[in-house]
Amino acid sequence: MNSFNHYAYGAIGDWMYRVMVGIDTEDDAPGYRKITIKPHIGGGLTQAAASYQTNYGKLTSGWKILDGQLLMDVEIPANTTATVYVPGNATVTEGGKALSSDVQMIGVKDGYTVLKVGSGDYHFATAAK
Repeated sequence: MNSFNHYAYGAIGDWMYRVMVGIDTEDDAPGYRKITIKPHIGGGLTQAAASYQTNYGKLTSGWKILDGQLLMDVEIPANTTATVYVPGNATVTEGGKALSSDVQMIGVKDGYTVLKVGSGDYHFATAAK
């Protein structure tokens, strides 16, 4: 192979964004107007983070397991909304406090606590699985 710009490398990058850190767009609103953050944690990894420059601004998702806690940081660009899936069914805090009115808890689905948020920076914490 002569090129390092091969689709196989792009497929790995896509997997890292969509699966490891969970950055995706919702089907009914392409272009990252409505965002999904749903990381899949495991495989021996203890942390992952990525950012993506959308037309609305910088979108960031990152997580790490530290001292028995899952810490998850997300940055949602202006004029967008996000559905954030926090792995686990335990109590989730944001910024070290109970969830505020800025964070709407949708429920629990498939082993994730599902939250709806607007633009801004969020720092979620919960017990690690």
